[in-house]
Amino acid sequence: MRTVGLIVEYNPFHNGHSYHLQQSRKITEADAVVAVMSGNFLQRGEPALVDKWTRTRMALAGGCDLVVELPVAYATQAAEWFAYGAVSLLESTGVVDAFCFGTESGQLSPLRRAAELAAHEPEPFKRLLKERLDTGVAYPQAYSGAIAAYLAQQGDEDSAGFSFDQPNHTLGLHYLIAHRRLGSRMEPYTIAREKADYNQTTITDVRIASATAIRKLVLGEGSLAEAASYVPTSTCNLLAESIERGLAPVSWDNYIHPLLHGIVTRSSEQLSQLHELAEGLENRLLQSIPQLADCTFESLLEQLKTKRYTRTKLQRALLSVLLGHAKDDFTAEQLRSGTEYIRVLGFTEKGRELLRRMKRTAAVPVLMSAARPPQTYRYLELDTAASAAYWLGVPGASAADLYRDFRDRPIIV
Repeated sequence: MRTVGLIVEYNPFHNGHSYHLQQSRKITEADAVVAVMSGNFLQRGEPALVDKWTRTRMALAGGCDLVVELPVAYATQAAEWFAYGAVSLLESTGVVDAFCFGTESGQLSPLRRAAELAAHEPEPFKRLLKERLDTGVAYPQAYSGAIAAYLAQQGDEDSAGFSFDQPNHTLGLHYLIAHRRLGSRMEPYTIAREKADYNQTTITDVRIASATAIRKLVLGEGSLAEAASYVPTSTCNLLAESIERGLAPVSWDNYIHPLLHGIVTRSSEQLSQLHELAEGLENRLLQSIPQLADCTFESLLEQLKTKRYTRTKLQRALLSVLLGHAKDDFTAEQLRSGTEYIRVLGFTEKGRELLRRMKRTAAVPVLMSAARPPQTYRYLELDTAASAAYWLGVPGASAADLYRDFRDRPIIV
């Protein structure tokens, strides 16, 4: 059974995701789809619109056969480690033959060439990156610019004019760098995004909109009336059910009070020990609270933002405060070791067959629940703690929801 892997957030699963899934099956000639999906907190440092169990149901209804969770230690990271964790997780299953990701251009060769040259970050590339960072440019822009300049120095004409700074090109590049560093046997593929850009907040098509634009509709209106045209019926129904039960929509404003508590009850020194907080950001956090115009997340971001910090960087730093993520848990050495387990969130009958095969092929233990793992996994502890924190911000959640990771078994459809 030929299997393709997808790296996803499905926040929420929409028509563009459905297109990507169908095309991934087609171009890789796959019989089954494995999705590595972020949990309740996402790569841009924000809570998911709806919880991971509901999003797993969306994924299975949309055509995925097996959904496994990307640990929060990787899911909330910048592109390099997000990509590394996801690719290593797909590789560790031992059943994924190819992986496919979306890009703005649909071109794989410039990204593969860049990954070949930059995978081990040669000294000339490091110098170019440092030069750009020294000008105050944010890291993602500095990295993309350094890649383009380095390829030009190497006389790579195929990459001339290629926009490495596009969001999906950046992610795609890091997927391929991770693929190369891991020595993965999986075949990489890419397809062009259709109709809507990654961060596009406006809607210009009658059927496809970005997840960002869809979340804006759902959060802004509190209903699915306008968003329904851009998501499958299954997604619409699952969102409607969650909204009716008070379990969605979720945004950063659900967590503003515990976030502020996490800031004001820590000293500057304690804040500086948290992941993503450096270069005086801990002091800026403490100084910002008395200046807040109102008690909202946007008001806090307004106080914190500078040219030096992107919105995403600030959100990741604030998420570390909320979840108590310490620097010691996110060292390069620890992250480089990859995932120590595969956490299953849901599967179909075809997915059940993949799980049978994984008993022989998986490089790490396959967990059907967070309860009673074969040994202590630090990143699993971070996952269960993050899930409990997520439910604390959901108005309709019960105390029992805090322990869903220990109680709930994978979803089977």
